[in-house]
Order: sequence, then structure tokens, then C-alpha cells
Amino acid sequence: MAVNEKTAFGRVDETGTVYVTDDGTERVVGQYPDGTADEALAYFTRKYDDLEGQVRLVEQRARSGAPAADVAKTVASLRQTLTDAAAVGDLPALRARLDALGGTVEKLTEEQQAEAKAALEAAIAEREAIVVEAEALAAKDPQSVQWKQASTQMEALFTRWKDHQQSGPRLPKKQADDLWKRFRTARGTLDSNRRAFFAALDAEHKGAKQAKQALIAKAEALAPQGPAGIPAYRRLLDDWKAAGRAGKKVDDALWAAFKAAGDVLYQAKAEIDARENEEFQGNLEQKLALLSEAEPLLGATDRVVARNTLTNIQRRWDAIGKVPRDQVRPIEDRLRKIEQAVKALEEAHWEKSNPEKKARSEGLASQLHDAIAQLEAELAEAKKAKNEKKVAELTEALEARRAWLAAVGD
Repeated sequence: MAVNEKTAFGRVDETGTVYVTDDGTERVVGQYPDGTADEALAYFTRKYDDLEGQVRLVEQRARSGAPAADVAKTVASLRQTLTDAAAVGDLPALRARLDALGGTVEKLTEEQQAEAKAALEAAIAEREAIVVEAEALAAKDPQSVQWKQASTQMEALFTRWKDHQQSGPRLPKKQADDLWKRFRTARGTLDSNRRAFFAALDAEHKGAKQAKQALIAKAEALAPQGPAGIPAYRRLLDDWKAAGRAGKKVDDALWAAFKAAGDVLYQAKAEIDARENEEFQGNLEQKLALLSEAEPLLGATDRVVARNTLTNIQRRWDAIGKVPRDQVRPIEDRLRKIEQAVKALEEAHWEKSNPEKKARSEGLASQLHDAIAQLEAELAEAKKAKNEKKVAELTEALEARRAWLAAVGD
């Protein structure tokens, strides 16, 4: 502000002493003997401008939500400075502006206290949530826990705890200690459960490994028996399945050794089968020829001839002997089909010639003959009487009796 405008708040006497008018009272603020009056007033006016700038700055800080305690401290310091400030200007106006800040600081303090309380409550809730998650992890059944995943989750919770502790508001000591104790206990429980689980698993794997090594030794001892050792090997395989796990890498190596012992037996069997297949190939050709001879029996009608022919073929079939293993089922199925056809032919004859059934059939036929004769006589009378309704009824009944008679084979 120009010097002339400031003269209303101060003056300079002939000795260079500078006075300020402060709330109606004039007081000395300093001397400026080596300069002009204008220069002296300008110097102390700049002092005022500095004070006004400090007041303006604290006003801005209050409006922007600076910590209320800091604002209050700055206001108190400025108020003390303005009590006997060595400056020329409207000092009462600056004090009035500081007084106006009092209500702002009080409101700011209340707001910030409310915010601090809310932030503290949120921080406690966040810390509590971390603890609850950790306790839930620790409470899981160790047998169902995915330990790698669970350990990663617990470490992530611990990292959240540390970050929150460093960046969040400071919790009351008792609450902070109680929450940390719960978190530490949950973390320790999970770690203890993990160690116990893997210790038990290691013991289980060790037992399974020993059991499987014993089974391998037994399987390898079967090698001299060749194919005859296969049933015993299969029983060992059942024991192997019941032996449990010894850990993936160990299990893979043990299984390879156990399987190799079995492969020795099956390879010996395969070699014998191959020799037998070659040896029995001629038998297969003979049996195929017999099947060609027997298959016309599928359409046979004479049961005696069919049975005699089949019996002869069956006798020769048995005399031929074994065929290659993979051909046993196909040719046996073809022979069974022929045997069933001949058996069905015999059963049909038996059903037809069964004395009891024949007697029943003949008795029913006799009854039907009598009924038909009676109906024919009644029909003749109805026709003479020209009773069309009666004729229709008797004709229908007569046709039914004749159909039944045909069904019983007369």
C-alpha cells in the first residue's frame, strides 16, 4: 500500500522516530534516522504487510481444513505478536480477523475430532476384520486345508496388518494389544497345525514307502514262477492300492519298480501265449470247418437228425483241442448259437407231443365239436324262423368256436 495511504495509521517526527496509531492510541514502533520520512513509513508499512500476509495465510489454512491445533497455535502466536507489533498499519483490523478465526478454529476442531473418531472406529473395524479372517483360517480342519494357499493368505493378512499399523491412526493401547494378541494367536495356531499336518503326512509317507518297498521285493521274487506268479502279483497289487501314498515323486519311482516286476510275469505269459497261438492255429482252422458243417442245422426241421449231427460235431470239436486265446470266445459263441437252435427244435417237439398237453387239447377239441354241432342246429332253426338278430348272434358264436378248434390243432 502506498505511503500516503498508510499515513493515517502512523507518522515520523524530526528525529526519525516512527509512531503508529493503534486502536486510538499512538505508540512508538521504532526509529529510522538515516532515511526520509517516507522511507521510514514505508519500512514499517512493509512490516505490517508481512503481518497481514501471515494472517491471510492462517485464514487460508483454516479454510482448507488444516489441523485445528496447528491453526490455533498460529493464531495465538500472531495475536501475541500483534499486541505490540513494530509495524504501521491497521493493526486492530488484523486482530479482528484473528478473533474471527476463533469460531472457525472451534468448528474445525469439532469437525476434525469427529473425523478422527470416525477414522479410529474404521481403523479398529479394519484391524478387527483382519483378525477375524486370521481366526477363520486357523479354525479350519487341518485335514481339509490347502496349506500353500492358506499360508499365502495368512502372510497377506500379516502384510495388511503391518501396512494398516503404519499408515492408519494409532489405536488405543489396550485395544491394539488385544487385537494383536488375537492375530498372533491365530497365526501361531495355523503355523502349528501346518507343522503337525506335514509331520503326520511325512510319517504316513514313510510308512507307505516302506510297505511298497516290501511289496516290490515280493513282486520281484515272483519272476522265476513266470505266468504262474500272475495271481499272486494281482493280490500284491490289491495290497499296493491299500498301502497309501508316499509322495508323488517317490510314488512314481516305486510304482515304476513294482510295474516292472509285473511286466516280467506278463511278458513271460505273452511269450507262452504267442507260442500257443501259433501251435493252436491248426486247431482253429479245424474248428472253423466244423462250424461251417454245423451251421446248416440253424434251419433244420428234423430234430433227430439235427441232434445226431450236432452230437457228432461236438465230439470231434472236443477232440481237436485248444485254439488261440483271442479266438476262443468268437468260435464258442457261434457253436452255442447252433446248440440253442437244436435245443429249441427238440423243445418244440416236446411241447407238441407232451401227453398231458395233448390230452387237454383233445378234451377241449371234443367240447368244441359238441358246441359247434349245437350252434349249427340252432342257426338252422333261426334261419327257418327268419330271426335275423338270432342268426347274427349264432353266426358270431359259431365262428369263434371254429377258431378255437383250429388253435388246438384239430
